Amino acid sequence: MSAVAGAAERAPDAGVPPRVRWAVAAGSRVLRLLARTWRVREVGREGWNARRAAGRGVVVALWHGQMLPLVAHHRDEGVSVLISEHRDGEIIARVVRAFGFATVRGSTSRGGSRALLELVSVLRRGGEIAVTPDGPRGPRHAFAPGALVAANRAGVPIVGVVAHVDRCWRLSSWDRFEIPKPFARITVAYGEPRPVPGTTPREAAESAPAFTAMMDELRARAEAVARGAS
Repeated sequence: MSAVAGAAERAPDAGVPPRVRWAVAAGSRVLRLLARTWRVREVGREGWNARRAAGRGVVVALWHGQMLPLVAHHRDEGVSVLISEHRDGEIIARVVRAFGFATVRGSTSRGGSRALLELVSVLRRGGEIAVTPDGPRGPRHAFAPGALVAANRAGVPIVGVVAHVDRCWRLSSWDRFEIPKPFARITVAYGEPRPVPGTTPREAAESAPAFTAMMDELRARAEAVARGAS
C-alpha cells in the first residue's frame, strides 16, 4: 500500500441511505465495464514515471469534469484523490474507491486546514495525490490556489494531466462532466513535474494563472495528438 493510501480516509456508511449506496455500487460496476472498452493513448508521462520510480511525492492536477476517464485509466495505481466534504463528495468518493483509489476527504480552500496538513504530510513521505483544482464548485478550468499551496509547502511539483475524448456524453453540470462513450478514443497528455514558486502561501497562490495556462497547453497538446499531429 502506498504512503497515500495508508493515510487516506475511508468514508463511513453512516448518513448514506442504503438506496444511494446500492446505486453507486451498481453504477460503479457498469462504469468499470464501460472503461474496459476505451482505447487510451498516453503522451508525455515520462516525468511523472521518473518521480514515481524514485519514490518522490507529487500533486497530480486534473480538471473536475474529466475525473471519470482519468480515474478509470489510473485505477489500482496507488494514487489517492482529494475529495471535498461537500454533500456530493461522498458519492464521488465511493465511485473513486470502486476504481481502486484511496481518498483524502476535505478541501484545501474551504475549511481545509486539516486536509492541507494531511496532504503536506503524505506528499513529504513520497505519496501521490490527485487534486481537481477547479473543484468542487468551479469556476470550470480555473486553477484555485489550494493545490499550489499544498505542493509548495510540501516541496513537491505538480504534474498536470488532461484528457481529450473523441466521443462522450457531457452532463449539464457546472463542470460539463465527461462520460466517454463505448469504444471512445482517449488521449491523455501529461506535463513535466513543475515546482510551485514562492516562499509563502501568498506567493504560491499568485502562480495560479501560470498553472491554468499550463493546463490549457496540455489540452491543446492532447487535441493535436488526437488529430494525428506529432
